[in-house]
Amino acid sequence: MSATLEHWLARQSAAHPRSIDLGLERVAAVAHRLGLDRPESLVITVAGTNGKGSTAAHVEALLRAAGASCGLFTSPHFIHYNERIRIDGREADDAALIGAFERIEAARGNHTLTFFEYNTLAALWLFAARGVRFAVLEVGLGGRLDATNLVDADVAVLCSVGLDHREWLGDTVEQIGAEKAGIFRPDRPAVLGTADLPSSVYASIERLGARSVVAERDFTWHVEAQGRWRYQGARLRLPDLPPSRLEGLIQYRNAATALAAVEALAEGAAAGRAADVLAALDARTVAAALGEVRLAGRFQVVPGTPEWILDIAHNPPAAEVLCAELRRRPCPGRTLAVVGILGDKDAAAIGAALAPAVDEWFLCALPGPRGGSAEALAARLAEVARAPVLATSVTEACDAARRAAGAQDRVLVCGSVFTVGPALDWLGVYSRA
Repeated sequence: MSATLEHWLARQSAAHPRSIDLGLERVAAVAHRLGLDRPESLVITVAGTNGKGSTAAHVEALLRAAGASCGLFTSPHFIHYNERIRIDGREADDAALIGAFERIEAARGNHTLTFFEYNTLAALWLFAARGVRFAVLEVGLGGRLDATNLVDADVAVLCSVGLDHREWLGDTVEQIGAEKAGIFRPDRPAVLGTADLPSSVYASIERLGARSVVAERDFTWHVEAQGRWRYQGARLRLPDLPPSRLEGLIQYRNAATALAAVEALAEGAAAGRAADVLAALDARTVAAALGEVRLAGRFQVVPGTPEWILDIAHNPPAAEVLCAELRRRPCPGRTLAVVGILGDKDAAAIGAALAPAVDEWFLCALPGPRGGSAEALAARLAEVARAPVLATSVTEACDAARRAAGAQDRVLVCGSVFTVGPALDWLGVYSRA
């Protein structure tokens, strides 16, 4: 009997000595054997400390609304591994993933691969097998040495740079910016979701000879009344667009960056292969895309009594954006926060960023080597989380928060994908594609 997907994932988790091992030599060698290092698809690679998942999801929605076949690779997943790979809007099924893993295993020889490297190769294999025209790849960690960077991006997007993953990327934003800018390629578009980026990013663009497309310089957006907005880019002038299906003011920037990335396909070698898609991007198709974009756990609002808001916000810049969104959305009662933060994250800074919007704290343990107890998290948040409720799991914390919440209150769940995922499952609102 062939191995199940769960068996494959367990084997992959234990296959390499380190769970994170940045570098392209091993994974690129296996990709070359499989013929995946020079894909037929046009590739849009999306990196950033924050915003990359939302931007990649908007790119997918735009391409699909324009009638193009599209593969989307994101990570991590909330509940099901299959979430990481979507083809034409549908998650890869177990049989397809197992088939990809079998081919990777046959090709890897003496090379060991990390869990994420298996995942990246499986996505590239399935995109090639299905013959998708566009492959949208969300970078896992950094950029230069991330497995997704084994292929050359036709358009590379950098959404933001902040202090996160310092143990792998560097202690300063300049070092981290240089790592993330490693996805850029000579004479190809480098789309920047903000102009406020470290000088190392601009130096990398100049050194490589990439073509910069910068937010608020080469493309702009303006939010109007009732959430309508307008976009102006290199070719598109869209004066009256609906808001994105994804909640939050930051999604206007992410949607605009995605539009700029798709527009940038008109530059260079990709132009002729993407002409029909660019021609299809009018007000109607863009509005349809904004209404169809799907991504869980990004200021996801679950109406009810109490209202629930779920956001993975796992680093200080994301927590600052989340706090601003909460304060823009008035609540007549209290905000009760269910918070779980991995042990290698800056919990104190995340807590300080959230504190102005939080009235009561429910701290939960997270499993695994990067997790930790609620007591340990309480010690890290001691400056802001006074007299918190401690829970041994996310679901226990959610249950306690729901019991404590009144009709006018709301419950926030944040701090990690490993916090939001179980909460979505517990609430019963997660739906598979």
